[in-house]
Amino acid sequence: MSVEFAKVLIEPAYRKVAAAIGARVLNRALREGERLPSETELARQFGVNRSTVREALRELESRGLVRRRPGSKLMSVSRPHHARVAEGVSQALLLHDVTVRDVWEALTILEPPIAQAAARARNAPDLARIVAAAEAFAAEREDTEQAVQRTAQVFRCIGQATHNPVLGLAQEPLLQLLEPSLRVMIDKVPQARSRIATAHRRLLEALEARDADGAQSWMARHIRDFRKGYEIAGIDMELRLTGP
Repeated sequence: MSVEFAKVLIEPAYRKVAAAIGARVLNRALREGERLPSETELARQFGVNRSTVREALRELESRGLVRRRPGSKLMSVSRPHHARVAEGVSQALLLHDVTVRDVWEALTILEPPIAQAAARARNAPDLARIVAAAEAFAAEREDTEQAVQRTAQVFRCIGQATHNPVLGLAQEPLLQLLEPSLRVMIDKVPQARSRIATAHRRLLEALEARDADGAQSWMARHIRDFRKGYEIAGIDMELRLTGP
């Protein structure tokens, strides 16, 4: 019996160029804000056509590693924004058939420790941002979409107050996937807004007092309350989430 081998894959030149530039960005040899050489100069250095360099830069731009500043012909090194990274993760999770229950359970695991860490690490500007987000939610009495976004913003501000970028990146995809079910709940459950506002106040009290255990406890209670709201709203916990 003869042994068969798979065909050797020949990687396009533009991907090799993108990989080489991307490696310099990721190992910090090229720093954020630093301008790259022109397409002509990059083509000379790599020994390829300008069209190859242009395609490589498009790929890097789609990954958020480079961007073109307004009014400039040169690309600059950048870093992907949290929301952009999270959007890719959210889309991947949707393709893996995540359910309302999956997202809710993940929030019960992740958000209470984030609140606990925020109570320990927060500073005055952090508190100001959380207060502003909570007040914006409390002031929104009619527009459900705005209420949902402002609720999510409170979570984000608490995540930022941990000063741990990993936690912020971990929570963002879940917040994006939470919004559809939260929108239905706020629409259908009359007491949802007041209960969310109460949770915000209690969390703020704990954060202001640097009460880590209190912040953790209230966040856990806040997330559990979502489950009760889902039940009242008739939201099926096994419902598979879909894209917009």
